[in-house]
Amino acid sequence: MASVCYSSSTLGCKENLYQSDQKDAVRLRNRSVTEELNQRELAARELPERHARSPPRKNEVAAFVGRLKSCSRSKDLHKGIEIHNDLSRNGLDKECSDALITMYAKCGDFQRAKDLLDKYKSKDVFSWTALISAYARHGHNEEALVCFERMKHEGLFPDAVTYACTLRACGNMRMIDLGEQIHDEITRQGLVGNDAVLATALVDMYAKCGALTKAEHVLDGLPSRGLTTWNALIKGYAEQGQGAKALDAFERMRCEGFSPSEATFTIVLKVCAAMKAMKRGQQIHQEVIKHGWITRDVMLGTALVDMYAKGGDIKKAHQLVVDLPTRDAICWSALIAGYTQQGQCEQALTCFEEMQSEGLSPNAVTFTCVLNACGYIGDVQKGEQIHDEITRRGLLEENIMLGTAIVDMYANCGALTKARRLFDELPSRNVVSWNSLIAKYIQHGECELALNCFEQMQGEGLHPDAVTFMSILKACGTIGDIDKGEQIHDEIKRLSLLRHDLLLGSAVIDMYAKCGALKRARGLLEELPCRDGVSWNSLITGYAQFGHNEEVLNCYQQMQCEGLCADKVTFISILKACGNLNAVCHGERIHDEILRQDLLRHDSVLGSALVDMYVKCGDLAKAEQVLNELPVRNAVSWSSLIVGYTQYGLCEQAWHCYERMQAEGLSPDAVTYTSILKACSSMGAVIKGEHIHNEVRKQGWLGNDIILGTALVDMYIKCGALAKAQALLEELPHLDVVLWNTLITGYVQQGEIEHAFNCFEQMQKGGFCPDAVTLSAVLSGCSHLGRVEDAYKHFIEMITQYGIKPDLEHYTCMVDLLGRAGHLDKAVRVIQEMPSSDCSILCALLSACRTWKDINVGRWAFQQAVEIDRNDGAAYILMADIYAAVGLQEEAATVEAMRRENLAWK
Repeated sequence: MASVCYSSSTLGCKENLYQSDQKDAVRLRNRSVTEELNQRELAARELPERHARSPPRKNEVAAFVGRLKSCSRSKDLHKGIEIHNDLSRNGLDKECSDALITMYAKCGDFQRAKDLLDKYKSKDVFSWTALISAYARHGHNEEALVCFERMKHEGLFPDAVTYACTLRACGNMRMIDLGEQIHDEITRQGLVGNDAVLATALVDMYAKCGALTKAEHVLDGLPSRGLTTWNALIKGYAEQGQGAKALDAFERMRCEGFSPSEATFTIVLKVCAAMKAMKRGQQIHQEVIKHGWITRDVMLGTALVDMYAKGGDIKKAHQLVVDLPTRDAICWSALIAGYTQQGQCEQALTCFEEMQSEGLSPNAVTFTCVLNACGYIGDVQKGEQIHDEITRRGLLEENIMLGTAIVDMYANCGALTKARRLFDELPSRNVVSWNSLIAKYIQHGECELALNCFEQMQGEGLHPDAVTFMSILKACGTIGDIDKGEQIHDEIKRLSLLRHDLLLGSAVIDMYAKCGALKRARGLLEELPCRDGVSWNSLITGYAQFGHNEEVLNCYQQMQCEGLCADKVTFISILKACGNLNAVCHGERIHDEILRQDLLRHDSVLGSALVDMYVKCGDLAKAEQVLNELPVRNAVSWSSLIVGYTQYGLCEQAWHCYERMQAEGLSPDAVTYTSILKACSSMGAVIKGEHIHNEVRKQGWLGNDIILGTALVDMYIKCGALAKAQALLEELPHLDVVLWNTLITGYVQQGEIEHAFNCFEQMQKGGFCPDAVTLSAVLSGCSHLGRVEDAYKHFIEMITQYGIKPDLEHYTCMVDLLGRAGHLDKAVRVIQEMPSSDCSILCALLSACRTWKDINVGRWAFQQAVEIDRNDGAAYILMADIYAAVGLQEEAATVEAMRRENLAWK
């Protein structure tokens, strides 16, 4: 329902519709005019007889009114209808019309109440007020406001209660303009200062509309303030997320001599829970104990449970639940939610079972919390049981959020297909439920399906909100769909959403940055009406991702100039840039700032980034010192140091770090194992490598991580254990070209050329197509054995059969092989077929010419080499050697003189 201000014309349209409905009703009644007259005549004849045998009419009416009031209090609509029928039979319904209208309104049968107002043209303010109040209480706020306008149109004057009920409807619809009009009206009538209920309604209306300054102004202007008015202001601040001001208002109230009620403490405890203000909450807890209110107020007890649960003291929250003399589903739900938020989902499920054992029936909130717990730990079986229970109770028909929670549970458990099927079966869907499904698809990497959901959601006539747009932008950024991202950006601009939503602006910047459109991202950042750390982080992270390290540092400097503080996300990107730039001095300044902000206390990711920065800058001693001083270390921080020691050839230190890491009880991850295996390879430590192999096998990682499998194969090869390397490769469930290349190259390097060729055949039989690395190893093997024809055959197949474009290494290998075999003409043809010549390959040909004393080919190769680089001394030396080998000393001396002249000129 759009939250817009009602104009008089809007309410007039409502009134016109109402009058049209009234005319239709009149036409229907006139269809049987004769029949109606006959009934009236019959009633007139029976009336004297009825009066003769009944008590006086006045007493009878009073009795019926009393019974109707009883129905109003008990909300017994069925009994009320029976009384109405009795009244109709006795011809007293008109005289009791006001009581009937009130009864129907309070029992929630708005249509009958409205029909009676139309029928009897009630002039009773109380009846009108009862209907307005019922409309507002049941969330029919538009109808309440239309009813208020009709009442005034009928010439009736609202009383304080009428105004209070209407203000409630204004607050619920955030219609501050109409609320201010009513405020002016009741001020002119002098009602505000004399009626606490009306004053409370005014404060509450302004608070719900977000005009908290006006709400406080109204309260301050009251000649006398009541506790309920203060509660309305405190609650308003709490609901608007202004916890600190809510607590300030609470203190002001106490300073004026008001003693908080159970309702006050319940509101303030909710504020403490939201702010995690545990100390303040504990003080309130002591006051509540002193008053003895916990024993008689379940809502207050529940607020205390919720405060401790959200503040992280889940044991205290649980003990409170145990100690409460009476418990209900709400306090249990607060505890279950607390355990789930703390990640203690097994305990949350245990609480659910305890609650049921007490005979308490879970409500929708309880089921939602339990479903969240099931999804968090992936307990799909328990989740299905909860789902069945919800279905048996028929709760899905009336609760969209519960249906969404079921879908979330299945999605979190990885059952995306079932989640989508259930989502499609929900009786009703809204933007929130679509947002949840879209977010789950993105979380599981199914961004295309998320985009499909977005299209279907719009097809159902639902309008995306800021949360939808942020999710879809994330999906576009993840898959690099900049075209779709631009469409979403255009829609956001059309709706003018960037003007007031910084998070949405940051999401657009993040999308462009992830798609590599960094200029667009930068331009958008500069266009935003205001920027914050999140929007700068989106751009900085993008620059870091694409290696624009200088821009990362420039953005950080501009961010500081705008007075914005960097957070851990900023620092992680800056440290990455410093490492890539080898800017250790700048990195040290960032390190000092991180220490000043005390950000390392609970953040292992930032600590790992610091270690990695020092490693990349080559300061391994500083990296180890930082790691030793970290309050929290994890596998990532240790892996960064192990990788650094391995890269710099300090393999013993790398192994020592690995042992220390295990001694701390940390389990290595795939990156750690891959790095330490490289260290084993460099040391030739096959026994240590076998130990790692056993650890990896024990954890079952070989079946899922090809990179780790490749590192193990490579370790065995470099340690000379080729048979073990091949046996391991044949054990692996998943192979790829890289693994085969590692084994083939290893055999070639160890001189086991025939084994390399056998592996090459096995690889092809296994359905793997060779790549450039494979052919390099095969050609190198042919070169070692002098198999010219085989090498030439593989070289041609490389181009014609496998579609691989030869690189310099392939050409050099062929020229070297052909040259050493004496096929110099073929070597020349190979060079001529190259897209561009290179001095190194021409020198390889010159070397062959020196061996075979071929002056003609040598002169051609020398001329080509000099044209490419006349300062390449190797070409001159080789050409001089060729001349000398065939006895042409004068020519050799000339070439040597040319070399000296060019070097002197250089």
